[in-house]
Amino acid sequence: MKFSSAYWTLVVVALTFYSCKEKTEANEIPINIQFEKEAELTFINRIGDTVATLNIELAEDDYEHQTGLMHRKEMNDDQGMLFVFNDEIIRSTFYMKNTYIPLDMVYLDKDLMIVDVNKNTTPLDENPIPSRSPSMYVLELTAGSFEKLGLQAGDEGTLIRQ
Repeated sequence: MKFSSAYWTLVVVALTFYSCKEKTEANEIPINIQFEKEAELTFINRIGDTVATLNIELAEDDYEHQTGLMHRKEMNDDQGMLFVFNDEIIRSTFYMKNTYIPLDMVYLDKDLMIVDVNKNTTPLDENPIPSRSPSMYVLELTAGSFEKLGLQAGDEGTLIRQ
């Protein structure tokens, strides 16, 4: 049985498409990334009252800084991701690429004191969300949590690792 070159070309194209599709599916991001509690962060206000205690997932290395809460579909109001850096500077590299949860971004200085906040960020927006004050930590909470928890600039945090 003779096959034309057009037939063999079609077979090669189909096999290539199929093999590429399998590789893409194997490399996809997990559908449901689970929150992993690694610490607790408690905030105290200026008069010494406990304002809130949060369950925290830490982002401490370059990979964790780059991925953050990307591809997550949900997070509880008492949970957050704390980005830990080695220096206290104006933070300008945060954005919402591949982030589906609207967030409050809380900027903390070297003493874990709240120095700035950007509330209700827009999911999937790739524009930078800078701090207005130098910070060493950035806490991401679900949008609205900053106010629901009663947090304010000047509140100071204490981090206890698990």
